[in-house]
Amino acid sequence: MPTQPRFRYEEVADFVAGLAARGALRPGTRAPSLRDISTQQRTSLSTAVQAYRLLEDRGILEARPQSGYYVAKAAPVLPVPAATRPSSRPAKVELSGLMLDLLAHASDETFVPLGCAIPSPRLLSSSKLDRILARTARVKGGHCNTYSPPRGEISLRLEIARRMLRFGKALSPEDIAITCGCTEALALALDAVTEPGDAVAIESPSYFGLLQVLRAKNLKVVELPTDAVTGISVDALQEVLAAGKVRACVLASSFCNPLGCTMPEEEKRAVLRLLARHRVPLIEDDVYGDIHFGEERPLPFSALDTHDNVIHCGSFSKTLAPGYRIGWITTGRHMGRVLESKFATTLATPVLTQVALAGFLQNGDYDRHLRRLRRSFSDTLERMARVIEQAFPPGTRVSRPEGGFVLWLELPRQVDTRELFSLALRKGVCFAPGVVFSGSGKYGHCMRLSGGHGWDARIEKGLRTLGAMVCRAAAGR
Repeated sequence: MPTQPRFRYEEVADFVAGLAARGALRPGTRAPSLRDISTQQRTSLSTAVQAYRLLEDRGILEARPQSGYYVAKAAPVLPVPAATRPSSRPAKVELSGLMLDLLAHASDETFVPLGCAIPSPRLLSSSKLDRILARTARVKGGHCNTYSPPRGEISLRLEIARRMLRFGKALSPEDIAITCGCTEALALALDAVTEPGDAVAIESPSYFGLLQVLRAKNLKVVELPTDAVTGISVDALQEVLAAGKVRACVLASSFCNPLGCTMPEEEKRAVLRLLARHRVPLIEDDVYGDIHFGEERPLPFSALDTHDNVIHCGSFSKTLAPGYRIGWITTGRHMGRVLESKFATTLATPVLTQVALAGFLQNGDYDRHLRRLRRSFSDTLERMARVIEQAFPPGTRVSRPEGGFVLWLELPRQVDTRELFSLALRKGVCFAPGVVFSGSGKYGHCMRLSGGHGWDARIEKGLRTLGAMVCRAAAGR
């Protein structure tokens, strides 16, 4: 029986599908434009349109308005981690000694860097920033060799105010204070609204740096049930607030560390209404907001706040310059107490790095840099998830964040990642055990993996080595 003749658009579609199947076009990346593919395949633009529509029907490509065609992401094989269910009782923060071991090994380049959430210098715009820093030191060295004003350099505060205006938050530079990273911003915010012995509501699991700050300030925590996709339970928060258990609440704006979850906008609004009704301030950690994989940056709580009840904390440590230790805090009515605490601790943030960073933001390089960084992190997390699906044992769950650069893994219950941490270090692999993200010793069968160094053969080999170790632990060997 003679074969049916094939239309030209079907041949073009098969060519593009073959590129995707061989990995030449990776999931989530832009496909060749219609004009480019028609030129390459020596066909008409209308034929290219037909081919791409066929690929849409097959689920190979997806069209994005005003952006073009992209290779569709394959459906995930592994489920996301289950929603956490911690106790709602206020408790003192008890930290694992593994945290200091993790930090000590994170900067050691001999280990596969899956541990601390620090972006690799090779992914950052280091050369351009270095040139601006050198020029600033040469031209403005005298001005920079002194203490900055209490709120920090006005040039940098202006740039931060301009960036926050993009998502609808109008601020004066006087509403912004520059800090030594976001960790100091969180500490200053807690100083402004709490006293030793108070309880603070947080996500569970939560960033271990925040837990360390809470412990140092003798604050208790109420860990809230948290979904790996949609964030904290609003109902659980309502119960905690109604019982009068907490003095403040600390939440990530988007892509929280370590779960990677982001609350839907309506639930963010519900949280803000609840907190305002009970007169409990919200401290938001917005360090990952600029690393969004979708078209739009999720709105932070501060952009939705109508009660002046949010203290916004941010940083350039995850996107541009971790070594500069430049963060910021924005608040209206609490600024006086913030500046008093700043004066009593670090006094001022170094001037030279502030002025250099302001210069980098002024010339538009930051937005171009962010676009490259988002593509790199999105691709890395996608590749990491695929290797985890292949190399880790049945029963593994993995988060699917829409931004940031960390993955949270929930492993079979018999796997103890505290023991695995020491074994992995002997194999040259560093990761973050789940227990360091809890103030009460939870998540011993979980781990966080960082994709901050991008993707290469060494990362893949380290992941497969770790997967084999998890498989042996799950099998009781």
